[in-house]
Amino acid sequence: MKYLIRARMEVDGNVDKPDVIGAIFGQTEGLFGSEFDLRELQDKGRIGRIIIDSKQQGGKTVGEIIIPSNLDRVETALVAAMLEFVDKVGPYNAKIQVLSIVDVRFEKIKKISDRAKEILHQWFKEKPVDVKEILNEIESSVRTAEVTYYGPEKLPAGPDVDKVDTIIVVEGKADVANLLRYGYRNVIAIEGAKGKIPETVVSLSKQKTVIAFVDGDHAGDLILRELIRVAEVDYIAKAPVGKEVEELTGKEIAKALKNVVPIQTYLQQTEKKEVAEKTAETAATQATEQPLPETNVPEVEGTFTYQVPQNVVEELRKLSGTLEAVIYDSNWTEVGRVAVKDLVDHIVKLDGVNIHAIIMDGIITQRVVDAASVKGVRIIVGSRVGVISKKPVGVAILSAEEILH
Repeated sequence: MKYLIRARMEVDGNVDKPDVIGAIFGQTEGLFGSEFDLRELQDKGRIGRIIIDSKQQGGKTVGEIIIPSNLDRVETALVAAMLEFVDKVGPYNAKIQVLSIVDVRFEKIKKISDRAKEILHQWFKEKPVDVKEILNEIESSVRTAEVTYYGPEKLPAGPDVDKVDTIIVVEGKADVANLLRYGYRNVIAIEGAKGKIPETVVSLSKQKTVIAFVDGDHAGDLILRELIRVAEVDYIAKAPVGKEVEELTGKEIAKALKNVVPIQTYLQQTEKKEVAEKTAETAATQATEQPLPETNVPEVEGTFTYQVPQNVVEELRKLSGTLEAVIYDSNWTEVGRVAVKDLVDHIVKLDGVNIHAIIMDGIITQRVVDAASVKGVRIIVGSRVGVISKKPVGVAILSAEEILH
């Protein structure tokens, strides 16, 4: 309704609400023809239900009459004037006086305006925008997640392993930490399992899609082979040749995961590669079975001459597939044996020991070279030599192939 007609009434006797309504309809009927008959207007929805709010007071009936109107302003004013000409309710004299005609739309607009003022006032009272606080919140939302420990074996993992349908299986804790640094929270490590993949990973592989993400070296291939044998792997991702997952940049990780290979495709590629290399492998095996001299031929690295004793050469051969490193002093006496993934931390913490040489079943990285150089190591032999941008003077860096062949 557009308007509300409000009128005060006073009747010289005790009457009920229906009596007042009947008087209004009866005494206005026909005054301005059927077009302004209140019953007709009510039937057409042009005016609303007549509301009577009355009470008995000293032998009289007093109260208020409210008539909702959907007519225009002139027509509403006419209905209001008609109301004032009702002078009888039943046998009693009555007086009706229009108090006001309320524009409902204006009242609604006024209430909206008042509420808007309240909201604005409250808004101004609120704490002003703190740019530093917003920046801190943004930084917090992308802060590197902490490495958690999953399953009975307490495997290093990201916080979302249980929350998603796809998981990334890597080798060790350092790999997990690096992927978390770049936002990959669905990662779990097998911790360089020596010949045995944790049962937790095997179980997860039956429930989720598994991406195996391994280092780009021979050790990574060995781990991948065992993982495929016991777990249900769906896709294969590998670090670039000569690199470890823990060393990769965010861009390199994204590229490796974008170029994942379905397991069946990987197995087919591997089979073709093995067939193509069969002749070369046979020849290499025959060469390694030939009798070796007591020591390998001395080599010169700058002005440094080194020799590797026969017993160390044999130990190097035995290391293949173990993912271990052996540490020797200047007398070529073994002073330590550790997993390759823990080698850097181990030699950094090793005090009071004269480290002369390290042989390892793993890739020689810049991190290994830097740590070894600080400890005075003279010879490093690995299954493969990675990209070494800063090669220390006086340190021989060799692949196992150079020693064994």
